[in-house]
Amino acid sequence: MKQAVSVSLGSSKRDKSVELELAGTRVRLERRGTDGDEKRARALFEELDGHVDALGVGGVELYLRLPWRDYPLRSGVNLVRGVRATPYTDGRHLKTVLESRVVPFLESRLGRRFGNGKAFLVEGISRYGMTKAFIDAGWDCVFGDLMFALGLPFPIRSLRGLDRAARVLLPVVGRLPISMLYSTGEAQERNEPKYETFFREAAVVAGDWLYIRKHMPLDMEGKTIVTNTTTEADVAFMRDRGVKYLVTTTPVLEGRSFGTNALEAAIVAAAGKGRVLEDEELAAFVDKAGIGPEFRELA
Repeated sequence: MKQAVSVSLGSSKRDKSVELELAGTRVRLERRGTDGDEKRARALFEELDGHVDALGVGGVELYLRLPWRDYPLRSGVNLVRGVRATPYTDGRHLKTVLESRVVPFLESRLGRRFGNGKAFLVEGISRYGMTKAFIDAGWDCVFGDLMFALGLPFPIRSLRGLDRAARVLLPVVGRLPISMLYSTGEAQERNEPKYETFFREAAVVAGDWLYIRKHMPLDMEGKTIVTNTTTEADVAFMRDRGVKYLVTTTPVLEGRSFGTNALEAAIVAAAGKGRVLEDEELAAFVDKAGIGPEFRELA
């Protein structure tokens, strides 16, 4: 059996291990959280190097992938600087493949631009495939990158504005410490409702679950959430807030939708090439294995 391990800066309370079959190959997939401890994460990557078939980098990106270039996040890259033998991925390639398909899937279930046709993407830059999918389908989008990542109360309302922000900010953001960009460890469990106008006005709230959870209002009656990395406890949290539909961009495995870094690591392990797959190879594997989004009605 192949083995893939996702080492995450997130809370160890969200750890999970499953066995799955991918295109005829059995893989044991495990997620290990390090509660925001970067030193511990680096040590775990080095300990696992050469002893598992693939590694996932969770809780932080290695690169933010935009159409014109990939921008490195040095604090993320530094976590795997000691890995020499085992292929590793932050899931950005799989994210591009799966998230570009999620809007047609969503609309196949609920109708074209259902509700008021408005979507609030809590971050558009790091979910560019999903961003383009919503824009291309004609949705009226608001992007919360400045609000959720940097704490600046300024919405972005167009793809041009998002591209401009990315070109200006990413060379600087890529040098910032992880703690300034992402919630890690116990901070992932906190909920401080904020930016409620944007949540309230949207039919769909989409993007990173921990960002969504961080500022989700108490009243989410009738809303649809598009995300991943959700546990059963997260689903209960959504139900309590009144969320009606949940779409996860990755499959639900024993109650858990893993992050793209974990799932891509499992695919790399199953493929057995000893390297991360190219986009075309990855898309072909996804199609062969039948990997895709899942839809749940919560209320």
